[in-house]
Amino acid sequence: MAATQLTASTVSVKGFASFEGLRQNSVKISSFSPLKQNGLSLRSFRGLTVKAATVVAPKYTALKPLGDRVLVKIKTAEEKTTGGILLPTTAQTKPQGGEVVAIGEGRTIGKNKVDISVKTGTQVVYSKYAGTEVEFNGSNHLILKEDDIVGILDTDDVKDMKPLNDGVLIKVAEAEEVTSGGLLLTEASKEKPSIGTVIAVGPGPLDEEGNRKPLSVIPGNTVLYSKYAGNDFKGSDGSNYIALRASEVMAVLS
Repeated sequence: MAATQLTASTVSVKGFASFEGLRQNSVKISSFSPLKQNGLSLRSFRGLTVKAATVVAPKYTALKPLGDRVLVKIKTAEEKTTGGILLPTTAQTKPQGGEVVAIGEGRTIGKNKVDISVKTGTQVVYSKYAGTEVEFNGSNHLILKEDDIVGILDTDDVKDMKPLNDGVLIKVAEAEEVTSGGLLLTEASKEKPSIGTVIAVGPGPLDEEGNRKPLSVIPGNTVLYSKYAGNDFKGSDGSNYIALRASEVMAVLS
């Protein structure tokens, strides 16, 4: 089968300013006209825009988050595998962690003012698609809400994560490798488990009086959780972990 070929009729790179000092780069592909493949016409794509990080002009030397927002300096992506193989940019794992470099003034719950629960200098892990990426002082940062922070991680091993608020860290049960009929399953055909063991829990969410409400699960519990919930991580021991909210845990198994 011949390879599919695409001809781009218009490809333009442009920058635009949302307000003075910020510039958001974008690559706009106004249309693609694919050639026919074996007599079949392939679908055109129009108006596709891929946005990069918002760039803060060098004349601004400070960035102060507001409310319950946090500014995180993103950890550099791994450029090599554990075996020393150099990875191309497209194959590098997108980091989900970094260092808190600035925090907002907190939020109001009921009549109480609640401070941000992480401090500057703390190493944190955050949700995969959270926040807004900005390039500031030559480094990539992420502005996100405190609720988008999954937990505090002072080591390189996810099993040491300390969840925040109503967060729960679970070690995922091993997927079945053989069917009931004795057939060996490939990795792609294994059923993704929704069962695991609770490794750590957060202190609980805040009520309207500013008091912590303890969670209904504790470390050591075997739990059933929503199938497509949370953020997946791979531990240094090869085990799979998932960090999710307590509300996404459906039952305790015994």
